[in-house]
Amino acid sequence: MLKARAGHKIRKIAEVLGLLEEKGKGRDWLLEELRRHKIKLAVVPTNAYDILCAAPSDFISHISRLLQNDEFLIEDVRTLTSTYHWFFTDIVGSSSPSISTKEQARKILVLTDLIRKSDTFRHNPASSVVLTTGDGMVIGFSDSPEKPLRLAIETQKAISRYNLLRTTREKLLIRVGIDTGPVYSIDDLNGNKTFWGPGIITARRVMDLGGPMQIFASSRIADDIRRLSPEYRAIMHPVGDYAVKHGEQLLIYNIYGDGFGNRNAPKKGKVQKSRAAEQDLKNSSTFYFSSIDLGVDITDPRRMMARHTWTWDIKNISPEPKDQIFYYLDGDTPRDFADMNVTVTDGEGRELEIISLSVNKPYHKEFIVKLSRPLRPNQKGQRITLQYDWEEPERNFFYKISSDCKRLRYRFTMPKGPEVKNRVLMIDPETGSKSHASPAAKVRSLRGRTEITWQKSDLAAYEAYRFEW
Repeated sequence: MLKARAGHKIRKIAEVLGLLEEKGKGRDWLLEELRRHKIKLAVVPTNAYDILCAAPSDFISHISRLLQNDEFLIEDVRTLTSTYHWFFTDIVGSSSPSISTKEQARKILVLTDLIRKSDTFRHNPASSVVLTTGDGMVIGFSDSPEKPLRLAIETQKAISRYNLLRTTREKLLIRVGIDTGPVYSIDDLNGNKTFWGPGIITARRVMDLGGPMQIFASSRIADDIRRLSPEYRAIMHPVGDYAVKHGEQLLIYNIYGDGFGNRNAPKKGKVQKSRAAEQDLKNSSTFYFSSIDLGVDITDPRRMMARHTWTWDIKNISPEPKDQIFYYLDGDTPRDFADMNVTVTDGEGRELEIISLSVNKPYHKEFIVKLSRPLRPNQKGQRITLQYDWEEPERNFFYKISSDCKRLRYRFTMPKGPEVKNRVLMIDPETGSKSHASPAAKVRSLRGRTEITWQKSDLAAYEAYRFEW
């Protein structure tokens, strides 16, 4: 009986070895199948024959059936990923039933021709990826993250020139999404290479959020590009967190400038969830401020446009390391975050990344900044500086301290001319009642400007002050 079983196994092994040779499989493929079935061998195999001899008979039978049925014999992806910088675009309204199929096809041909003639596309390296998507295309550049941005700008400027001589029905409108990320290379039905992975998926989802002549970028690529030059920074604007598939949220940058892009970011999918009250509560038990310096510099007295500068010397008093800072800002005039020139820097002057803009309402903003290095519990703090522009037409500035603070310093400056009122009020956050803060603020005249300064020590969490001028 045992001899019969052994003989059957040997014949089955011989059969499988023949099938392996016929299908171009070998030791590595067998080991992968063993891993998939969570089978461990008692010996260390050196070749396919050793593996089959050490494997259970039912596994050998499974391998035999698998090799004899080609439709189930699908290769695993064995190649490593490659990272590209992605440009994803399609035509807005191309499938509208009011437009004939011939007109739709013509728009696709026009878009293809304009991209083909662009300088960026003509100088793309041979290693780049180019795929069509029906009424659009996806291009992965292998050399520079600037290429998708440059192609988007160049293409939209060309489309604007094309549209000048077209009727409304004939005009071409596109939307663009850009991202950086890895992909796998996979053979399609014709044996040609196609690509799939996080980079191309996110670029598509970013594009899907956009509207006519919109250029949207993920924060992943935007934060890299905008640090390269002031020109890039001037055209890339964080506009908020947007919800995409599977519950994921992305911080989106809207790209616009002279002759390209669309500054009116669509509201579809936008997340507007306030965390201010919750975060105030967390901050009181998480951080301690050795000092806070508040600066308000009036740059345009007619509008009371102010450059605000907050510098925190911050220490982590919680038991866990912290690598993020939450900010919320309020103003008296409606203003979009993209127009506020927000920057956050660390003590070495390095600009920090805004990783979330959860609320971008006209009078209220909430966002999260990633620190350049984590704040360890009870270690030396970090110095963080926030700067932004916002009008103060009521000629006052309100600030609430979110955690205990050793020293608060306030400095206000304004060009000479308008009469200055010098008052600092302590505000009860619950009742709104006001009282004059002690000590009194100091006023002095500088060269061409008026300066107000005020300082107080040993402040408690939730103390609030209004600075008037």
